[in-house]
Amino acid sequence: MTDLRLELAYDRGIYAEYYDQMGVHHVTTVETAVALLAGMGIEAATEEAARVHLEEGDGVLPWDVVCEAGAKPFVDIGDASWELILETGEESRGQGVGALPELPLGIHRLIAEFPDGPQRITLLAAPATIPLPARGWGMTVPLYALSDKGIGSYGDLMPVVQSLGAKGAGFVGMNPVHAGFPTDPGLFSPYTPSHRRRLNALYLATDTGRGGKLIDYVKAGPTRLKNLRKVFDKTTPAPAFLAYVASEGPSLETFALHQALSEIHGPFWCHWPAEYQDPESAACVAARSELKEEILFWSWLQWQAEEALGELQAEAKASGMAHGIYLDLAVGTHPHGAETWEDREVFALGASLGAPPDAFSAEGQNWGLAPFNPITLRDRAYAPLSETFARQLRVSGMLRIDHILGFERTFWVPQHAPGSYVAMPRDAMLAVARIEAARAGNGAGGIIVGEDLGNIPDGLREALSASGVLGCRVAMFERWNWDDPEFKPAEAYDEAAVASFSTHDLPTWLGWRQGAEITARQKAGGLDAAQAAENKAHRIREVAAIDRVVAGTDQDDLHDFLARTPSRLVAVQAEVILDMVEQQNLPGTTSEYPNWRIRLPGGGEALASHEKLERVAEIMRRNDR
Repeated sequence: MTDLRLELAYDRGIYAEYYDQMGVHHVTTVETAVALLAGMGIEAATEEAARVHLEEGDGVLPWDVVCEAGAKPFVDIGDASWELILETGEESRGQGVGALPELPLGIHRLIAEFPDGPQRITLLAAPATIPLPARGWGMTVPLYALSDKGIGSYGDLMPVVQSLGAKGAGFVGMNPVHAGFPTDPGLFSPYTPSHRRRLNALYLATDTGRGGKLIDYVKAGPTRLKNLRKVFDKTTPAPAFLAYVASEGPSLETFALHQALSEIHGPFWCHWPAEYQDPESAACVAARSELKEEILFWSWLQWQAEEALGELQAEAKASGMAHGIYLDLAVGTHPHGAETWEDREVFALGASLGAPPDAFSAEGQNWGLAPFNPITLRDRAYAPLSETFARQLRVSGMLRIDHILGFERTFWVPQHAPGSYVAMPRDAMLAVARIEAARAGNGAGGIIVGEDLGNIPDGLREALSASGVLGCRVAMFERWNWDDPEFKPAEAYDEAAVASFSTHDLPTWLGWRQGAEITARQKAGGLDAAQAAENKAHRIREVAAIDRVVAGTDQDDLHDFLARTPSRLVAVQAEVILDMVEQQNLPGTTSEYPNWRIRLPGGGEALASHEKLERVAEIMRRNDR
């Protein structure tokens, strides 16, 4: 007989079993089930506790109904009377499914009166799909690496935007610009954010910082923050800033309070005095008055960052770019940062996002990021997700969703047990993405890109394509055969995709050809001499194989190959243009490799004026981009 705790876990979307990338079969244990249920807010340490939850069922949660905007929804309510609350707050009442009106774009709420009680229903009125973009191209750039001293800034990207726009590029992509941890300058990974709905103020320009090949965040971060404070102290609050604060309301104040408290108590709220761990506590209410000036400063930084990104997007569009700024959404958030402090119920605290065992990590991976709780997402009608998308698309025309495999399932790793997959409400989450894409650019529409690399669940790529979400087709992974390397020709690439050679987590064109990441892994202790030699011998075969389909060995040949693919967009990488060998991030390392610290030689101005940009533009024009 199945343990009731396992039965409850399966009922709430925790996988009973899975196969990892090496084909090894894993069965979810009771220990894992109890831990992951706790992360969802379901206490079921005993079978009796699990029995109570099973008897209650999940009837307290709303149904999700995805429907097409502008049409009448079909909802299985029969002849029940209902109350409809549109996203705008407008209310109406009626009886029977046939009386439901056409729904405008948005997320609406329906309450149906059944004999056994009312049933909440979330109506996600979305476009059927996001229209595919015209054939085009753009460039991806590590924003932090764009300055020849200190940390790169939003301003450092402006000449790149102007140059690329003049040459016919449609977008400029960058690393995530989420709010980080300014009071812990050593925690600088853009993929470990404190808050994904707020912006990184350390990307605001100041005339400070030291040069050198590597960025020294520990020195540059506090220096920049100190100089920004000097500017704020000399500034009279502008009417536009005060209007921004008023429009942002309590959410901005809560974030700014978190930042102010971090200066006093440290970056992670789990280490704060207990009375400050709840933003609604009496101590925090008092702190809103006591730290009023600090709250105003941190609010001002958010306004400055949003203004800077808005200026970049406006300039990109004015220069002729079809899409403009291309932002990146991190897959999760730090478990003890500003985002979880503000609203911890929407996250599965006590579990971390990660990955199952694979050839590079026999124990699997723990990314140290808090996942969305799918139960709370449903209960909140996906408001946290929709706001997260909307925030990014407010200052951009394209959004990349890191690890979009998490729309289908996420791998949760509890603190003291093996991990397992948790099912996510894919169709509803994709509907939210379509809704926010349609709203982007004041209704002009935006582009959503899903990073669909790795152990891809069956049916996910088809679902993404049906929604108009572009996939990522990375040339070094596009193969017919891995053991005896055979790469796909250009014509075999998918149309609904962004084609590129690499990503920030992978080798550059020159680095890959030289086996630079193999050498780096050996130096970091991830490979022994024999493994490194074997990998390098295989790389020689891989390079020969890709040269056959690219029909050349230099970057012009590579860019021509990418330009010839059917993929609607091509992403050229700044590191390729600049003939860089070292990649920006070597996954699985920390201090063993200078992750997120490698500057682009010459900074933004040098990249903007690089003679190879015109050659890339000509190649793209020649291929109808």
